[in-house]
Amino acid sequence: MIYNSVLDAIGNTPIVRLNRVAVNSAANFYAKLEFINPGGSIKDRIGFWMIEDAERNGRLKPGGTIIEGTSGNTGVGLAMAAAIKGYQCVFILPDKMSQEKIKNLRSFGARVVVTPTAVEPDDPRSYYSVSRRLAQEIPNSLYIDQYNNLSNREYHYQHTAPEILEQMPEIDVLVAGIGTGGTITGCGKYLKEKKSGVEIVAVDPIGSIVYEVFKTGENKTPAEGYLIEGIGEDFIPDNYDFAQIDDMVQVGDKESFLMTRELLTSEGIYSGVSSGGAVVGALKWVKQQGKRLHGKNVLVIFPDSGNRYSSKVYDDDWMREVGFLESKTGNAGDLMRALNKKPDALIMANQSDPISMVISQLSEAGVSQMPVQDEKGWIKGIVRESVILKSLFHQQANLEDPIDDLVDTSVEYVTVADSIERISKLVTEGKVPLVTDPEDGDKLLGIITDIDLLNFLGSRH
Repeated sequence: MIYNSVLDAIGNTPIVRLNRVAVNSAANFYAKLEFINPGGSIKDRIGFWMIEDAERNGRLKPGGTIIEGTSGNTGVGLAMAAAIKGYQCVFILPDKMSQEKIKNLRSFGARVVVTPTAVEPDDPRSYYSVSRRLAQEIPNSLYIDQYNNLSNREYHYQHTAPEILEQMPEIDVLVAGIGTGGTITGCGKYLKEKKSGVEIVAVDPIGSIVYEVFKTGENKTPAEGYLIEGIGEDFIPDNYDFAQIDDMVQVGDKESFLMTRELLTSEGIYSGVSSGGAVVGALKWVKQQGKRLHGKNVLVIFPDSGNRYSSKVYDDDWMREVGFLESKTGNAGDLMRALNKKPDALIMANQSDPISMVISQLSEAGVSQMPVQDEKGWIKGIVRESVILKSLFHQQANLEDPIDDLVDTSVEYVTVADSIERISKLVTEGKVPLVTDPEDGDKLLGIITDIDLLNFLGSRH
């Protein structure tokens, strides 16, 4: 078939059976591969739809600017449609998003603003707040707001769900990650109307507030950081309609990232991490149901492609750095033991100690650097003998001066479980790793110096 434009090629994505990752499950597992859409994700479906809805109701004028807070995929869907329709785009992304997503958006000529992830939704720095502010500042602009724009879920009700039912009339369970809520609530509403007994299961990452609100009706636990992109929220968008969801399951970062890699090596499916998370959630939920779902058909939505995560989930070094893959060279605890670095031998200076006293401490201990703490016991940084020598030689300090002004604050806390790969990266960046033990109240165990790292790595070869 020949289409008039790339927008006409959106949809009709294939469904494939999952064979090896679900071999021990009682149910039959299938995946709907939304990364086959021309822009590479399920968000292609709502990008042009929300623009055309805004055109119809007069909110978007010719030559206007489209503004959206996005995890990346909706931005591509919007940018693709905007390129055809002649609109400019400004996208606001949280800083945990992959560089691939940021570069994809900029390749469309869009302006990309990166904001901090670890802030509340109503914080002026959040990508929700920045999106609203820019929509007020930029003339002839529109904040699309996929979270609260109900045309998001309306598209899936009118198009995605009928497509699913036509492709898979014998569907028993639909499983999808919950982010904006458009996909799962729109599809859920249609499938429940057209097929009796179908169950809708949402997948939410640990750290998001959605699971707690769904299960209890309120949010008492603050949102925490997580690494899965595209699903989970720290607020409840207008697109959410919990009446269309039968159950919800939580998934962790590590299991989701590992499943994403397994989907590639076992099923040949190059998907994003939210797909891996959705499969983990689906397998967990089906197992919880016991024999009830034996022989039933479970369809899992795969929102996007792995090519947007090559620097993360498919990068072995990154996976080891965050602790999702076993380190080839060991961890900080291994180094401490191998070099016989004992916590009891650790000496500490106070920020008010005179330089002369610190020199004596360094000399007596036979070390070249040591941590410096403030009056409350917090580590301010470290002091090196080379820095003290340089300051005295150039008469920039006197022996009676407090050591405080010579403290180097470029330290980084690590745990005994952190990989040597991460330690090496910190050292090459000029930072000094301070090793703590989370099982002992984050007790400071010691410093890892350049020579420590070289001695440890040398002993392994």
